[in-house]
Amino acid sequence: MTSTKATARLVAAVRFKWVGKMYHFDAAGHAQVAVGDRVIVQTKRGAQMGEVAKVFSEPTARKGGRRLKKIVRVAAPRDLVQQQLWHAQVSDALAACWRLAAELKPQGIRYHRAEYNFDGSRLTFYYSTIASNHSGAGRMLTELRKLFPETEVETVKIGQRDVAKVLGGIGACSGQLCCRTFLTEFSSVTIKMAKAQGISLNPNDISGMCGRLRCCLLYEYAQYAEARKQLPKMKKQVGTPHGAGRVVALKPLADTATVDVDGRYYDVRREDIVPWKEYEALKARAAIRCAEHPGGGCNCPVLRN
Repeated sequence: MTSTKATARLVAAVRFKWVGKMYHFDAAGHAQVAVGDRVIVQTKRGAQMGEVAKVFSEPTARKGGRRLKKIVRVAAPRDLVQQQLWHAQVSDALAACWRLAAELKPQGIRYHRAEYNFDGSRLTFYYSTIASNHSGAGRMLTELRKLFPETEVETVKIGQRDVAKVLGGIGACSGQLCCRTFLTEFSSVTIKMAKAQGISLNPNDISGMCGRLRCCLLYEYAQYAEARKQLPKMKKQVGTPHGAGRVVALKPLADTATVDVDGRYYDVRREDIVPWKEYEALKARAAIRCAEHPGGGCNCPVLRN
């Protein structure tokens, strides 16, 4: 009986943009590669230069193991100089794109960024649509290819959250936008997260610069959701030290609920809240009077139990 011994391969997580998503590549043959190194890799958009963000080993002899493209080479000084030279021409390329857009007047389209790859063989323009009935993107691409005949030109449509990431700005917290400083990928954010945290549902209060729900709504949602599980639901009848009432608001992090008791509002801690059925049972039990002690003060074993 033969046994297969799992082998390990060296994997490099490579990032192509500042605060960008990481992609994994097989670093076989580059055992000395380290975090911070620049490497040349082959992608679906051709040869690209990226920065190594992480290096780790993973088993290869496993069922369904992923197939990774290999690192072509570690970037040479010449590659780094090339990248700087082409990067210096990005602003001119974008300005030319804007002039062309002003001439052709594509409908509902805005161009935000231009990007050369490290050797100048590919030029990418990023645009967004601001209207559902946009048009003219195809003609713009044709004319851009005429403007840059020696370079492979492509245009890529991006969403409004990506636009905010490209442009940057100051958020409601008075800090730089999260997507510009540390968010490498956008997560799904829903209105449910705002409701769970008791935040105003006014669009101006919960929307970011991109016009979408703020990414920061996600940060504390799990904590609020877990805290709310321990509290009664909204509009539920409950018993409190102040009497029976209805829950009108929740304060999950304070572990309290605001209860309306005959028109007066009390913030009641969770341990002092009694479920309605249990409250009714206790109230009924307290109303029992022993035949021998109709005036109260009964201490009979039956009632004590």
